[in-house]
Amino acid sequence: MPPMPDAAERRLQRIGVIDIGSNSVRLVVFDGMARSPAYFYNEKVLAGLGAGLKETGRLSADGVRRAMTTLRRFAGLAERMQLSDVKAVATAAVRNARDGSDFVAAVERETGLHVHVASGDEEARLSAQGVLLGWPDAEGVVADMGGASLELARVGGCDIGETASANLGPLRLAEIKDGSARKKTIRKAVEALKEAIPRPVERLFLVGGSWRAIARLDMVRGSYPLPVLHGYEPPVSQFVATSEWIGTQRPEAMAKATGTSLERMKLVPYASEVLIELIARLDPERVAISAFGLREGLLYGQMPEAMRRRDPLIEACRHMEKGLARCPGFGAALYQWLQPLYEDAPEGEKRLVRAACLLHDTNWRGHPDFRAELGFETVARANMSGIDHPGRVFLGLALIYRYKNADGELVARYASLIPPARVVEAQVLGGAMRLGAMLSGASTGVLEHTALERAEGRLRLILRGPAKAFLNDAVEKRLQVLARRLSVVPEVVLGD
Repeated sequence: MPPMPDAAERRLQRIGVIDIGSNSVRLVVFDGMARSPAYFYNEKVLAGLGAGLKETGRLSADGVRRAMTTLRRFAGLAERMQLSDVKAVATAAVRNARDGSDFVAAVERETGLHVHVASGDEEARLSAQGVLLGWPDAEGVVADMGGASLELARVGGCDIGETASANLGPLRLAEIKDGSARKKTIRKAVEALKEAIPRPVERLFLVGGSWRAIARLDMVRGSYPLPVLHGYEPPVSQFVATSEWIGTQRPEAMAKATGTSLERMKLVPYASEVLIELIARLDPERVAISAFGLREGLLYGQMPEAMRRRDPLIEACRHMEKGLARCPGFGAALYQWLQPLYEDAPEGEKRLVRAACLLHDTNWRGHPDFRAELGFETVARANMSGIDHPGRVFLGLALIYRYKNADGELVARYASLIPPARVVEAQVLGGAMRLGAMLSGASTGVLEHTALERAEGRLRLILRGPAKAFLNDAVEKRLQVLARRLSVVPEVVLGD
């Protein structure tokens, strides 16, 4: 059974975070305190507070007007949504502007929102906490690019180490018209960041809208079939090549190709220049895109330690089963029933099997002709963390095979993202779940009287007591399909 919420969790039933950045102002509402966050509401406005800051030292007048209009709206929405808590945080533009404190005072006076102005190191830590929410075992360096600054933080062992911040964002860089001078500024700033974050970098976690736009362009260039940004890990050399290519393209064409706003895309070439230098200096072994950052980091910071230790993938799957499956709780019984097939599997594999069992019945309301496709789309595109793209594809294919035996267009499209052996293993898992669901009607109280045994080249389905009445041709057919995929002989054993 999932853990019951404690007093701290009940107190934070719906939490709002307002992120007042140098380029955008965003309201995110999390639907309760959960290890795998559910997003109740998400709205962003490109206010451009930091436009012209390097030249004037002050916030953009147009940006202040747009931000104040947006913050009045967000304060009203927060009141109507009856949020249990609202956190408002301002970052580099407000932090560095001469009139930043005046802006904060005006926001509080006009909206009632108390705005916390984060330091550079604090911003880096919050972004790192967001990455830990999505990757509990993250090892490497988090690089969060906002409109006016770039923050780095080392993560490892669920802890946050050294942090560093530089006034190195696309809004600031856009004000340096001379390309050579801009590259010199970038190089000098990145060299200082590297000195503050010593030691080799295993993986570079990229946080921020500009990095995500580069990743989207990389997906389009390579015809990548799974357009989910969180967890996207392109080859480092490929990502650098895309960053270099961006400098040769028109923003209008890139915006059209990706569906990204033109305002954002006009800044992306400057971010790509930073990324090229950052990768050259840090020399990471891997690069990963994180959709989680400062806002999720604020949520993570409020979590009890016991909640932080939970598995975000399993928590997300439990939540989906509870809300969508016919018989919540059956997933756990199915997972236990399948253990004889996975008793020697590594823990990482058992974790994916458990997730698949929890999700196996969440699309039962869909039309029977499309349940397989719905199953794949549910897991492949779900806003869940604690899983990489190969894991998503494996779970999605397992859910396809849970509903159908034959390969199809979806399998052909996505199977290239995992080794052929993993496709076979997804077939086995899907067939095993299909057998368990057929035998029991996806209801509790049946599988407990049955067992699977795999030994001596045979796959035995043992039925005891009341479960013997559930045997029919359809069940035997499912057993035969599973045995064939395992290259063993099927056998039904009727016990007492």
